[in-house]
Amino acid sequence: MRTELVSEPGNPDRPNEDFASVGLPASGQGGSLVVLDGVTPPLGGTGCLHSVPWFTARLGGALTELTVSLPDVPLTEALSRAIARTSAAHAETCDLSHPRTPQATVVLARWSPAAVEYLVLSDSALLVEAPDGTVTAHLDDRLARLPRSALATDALVDANLRNKEGGFFTAAADPAVAARAVTGVLPRGGVRALAALTDGASRWVETFREGDWTDCFRLVRKEGAQTLVDRVRRLEREDARGARAFLGRGKTHDDATVAYAEL
Repeated sequence: MRTELVSEPGNPDRPNEDFASVGLPASGQGGSLVVLDGVTPPLGGTGCLHSVPWFTARLGGALTELTVSLPDVPLTEALSRAIARTSAAHAETCDLSHPRTPQATVVLARWSPAAVEYLVLSDSALLVEAPDGTVTAHLDDRLARLPRSALATDALVDANLRNKEGGFFTAAADPAVAARAVTGVLPRGGVRALAALTDGASRWVETFREGDWTDCFRLVRKEGAQTLVDRVRRLEREDARGARAFLGRGKTHDDATVAYAEL
């Protein structure tokens, strides 16, 4: 089995808010992949004493443990338990009802000899390659479907869309959000490899239009995850003024994470 993880901060002077892990049970049967993209809050209060990296480390650590140690628990239940555990760690010191309480996008995948389960919440991506080379992107595209006018300001987003019906959902403080995730189960024999990308890495497809999801997956498989991140950084530098920017390009450089696994 080949696995590869690359995670690079958008700004070397700021902590990386992403999280990535691959868990392999001691039995050698199956495994799991966890990728989180911490949501950078706007300037101002969040109601929380803790940083986004603190949150993603707690939530990601809980998900890594639960997806490996409880293979019979559905991924939605694992995410719900992980959110509840993380929330309990700071409920007494922080206002978890604040719309900008620390939060993250989520990609989970777990495989066994029989099946591959997946879960996607918000705008990170999971790419699945079949034995014949076909690549399928599993996405939660609710944020991408929203009109730009609705996303004009942070205040509008927080009041009307963030973790609200008709808007989009992230893993924050409410365990019930796990039920909002995009999920599925695939036959194990139909999956050759997986790649999870935060939106800082998927800019290669979604922002700069350098290729489609199949091209992106093949680049990672053939040249490595670091090559994808390096190419995104080059494109960002060449487009420093945002002349080619599309919806979703909020920062010149974003944290970029790629997790790849050949099953």
